[in-house]
Amino acid sequence: MKILQDILYKTSILQIQGKATVAVQQLIIDSRMVQPGTCFIAIKGVHTDGHQHISQAIEAGAVAVVCEQLPETLQDEITYIQVRNSAEAAGYMAHAFFGNVSNQLKIVGVTGTNGKTTVATLLYQLFSSLGYQCGLISTVANRIGSETLVATHTTPDAIQLNTLLSQMHAAGCTHVFMECSSHAIHQHRIAGIQFTGAIFTNITHDHLDYHQTFDAYIKAKKGFFDRIGSDAFALTNADDARGTVMLQNTKAKKYTYGLKNISDFKGKMLENNLEGLQLSIEHHQVHFRLIGAFNAYNLLAVYAAAVLMGENKELVLSTLSNLSGAQGRFETIRSNKKELLGIIDYAHTPDALKNVLSTIQQLKQQQEQLITIVGCGGDRDKTKRPLMGSVACALSDRVIFTSDNPRSENPESILTDMQAELSSAERKKLLVIEDRKQAIETAVKIAGCRDIILLAGKGHEKYQEIKGVKYPFDDKSVLSEIFAQMDTSFMTDK
Repeated sequence: MKILQDILYKTSILQIQGKATVAVQQLIIDSRMVQPGTCFIAIKGVHTDGHQHISQAIEAGAVAVVCEQLPETLQDEITYIQVRNSAEAAGYMAHAFFGNVSNQLKIVGVTGTNGKTTVATLLYQLFSSLGYQCGLISTVANRIGSETLVATHTTPDAIQLNTLLSQMHAAGCTHVFMECSSHAIHQHRIAGIQFTGAIFTNITHDHLDYHQTFDAYIKAKKGFFDRIGSDAFALTNADDARGTVMLQNTKAKKYTYGLKNISDFKGKMLENNLEGLQLSIEHHQVHFRLIGAFNAYNLLAVYAAAVLMGENKELVLSTLSNLSGAQGRFETIRSNKKELLGIIDYAHTPDALKNVLSTIQQLKQQQEQLITIVGCGGDRDKTKRPLMGSVACALSDRVIFTSDNPRSENPESILTDMQAELSSAERKKLLVIEDRKQAIETAVKIAGCRDIILLAGKGHEKYQEIKGVKYPFDDKSVLSEIFAQMDTSFMTDK
């Protein structure tokens, strides 16, 4: 329980109607979750407006309401706080309600289009291996020490986020590594959080369904760096065209990493094959288990962040060399029959898919076919669908378009969108199989000896969402099962 006036620090208050000394049991932004003693924060969301549910929240027992527009009729026993931005207020209030625990943790946020999950996960693995009790907030999972919690969003809402941080602090965590999505930054979910450091990976085409323009998407990412304090570090990719843009208005200490351009933390790729990466980082030659140039950047960002947090360079590199990265990011499985290589990757943007396919093309032998299975999510940025289709066909020998998470959309419409810009030559490479399991089975059947099958788009996800229902579906498990059946059949035939 907190006194309302004690958790309004930094909130842009326009006026208060009622007693600011009222005690509140909890903060809630979903009116359906309101209980007696609640402070309800009415937020204007993408699909719903909390202001429409203020009366419902009061009926359920809310004693205080935070909103941008006051209701026409005010109830005498209720305290109303009118603020400039309810979402931002929720962040500051949640931070104060849970004891400002971010001030007592070393929190590093990672933003960018691609690489957020890998960088955050590697940092969590690295610092855990170095003996620290760590927390992780990511697309794949949230972790408090060794305990794993299911993640529903890349970055939780402000109240869930501060609840997690409070639990991490109570569990003895000293370091927290988290992804900061453009949605979360724009929606002020991280408002109030004190960051030790911020990392920018890269920025490419994504989420234009939400941000509308690429400039707005860039501005959302940049907003993270604009808000961090002078005691923090801001680390950006010097090889990304927008890398320096992120640092323009930040008060934080500025650092860069890169493989090509002059940077504070410089790396060089010596070898890149299916066994891993050989990198030279600040004159140290190290072999890493991760594969691909994109992972060279991820590793370099993690190394730089660790050094900026005061860790020993040699110990960081030796520990990093033994880490395997995030689930569903360039995970490999092999079959005995045909000696097929299956690769599971979360690539769901044109640039991420291009990076993965280019890496495989560089590493494979000339006689090996690359068969790519890919789809696009429904109710998301439609403009990237033809780009995804073109990239897949341009960089693969055979391609199967299939369902990803169609959500409320018609899967056939999504598959049609993906074919919009294909040439006649690219269409000759293509099969369209809506059923994802059938698409995987077909890829295995048409694959020749030692071919490579890339299963892109879903990565770590354990479900497929169709018409609002989530059905169990795990790309890695399905492909592993098909490989096992094929290998068993092969042994029987022998």
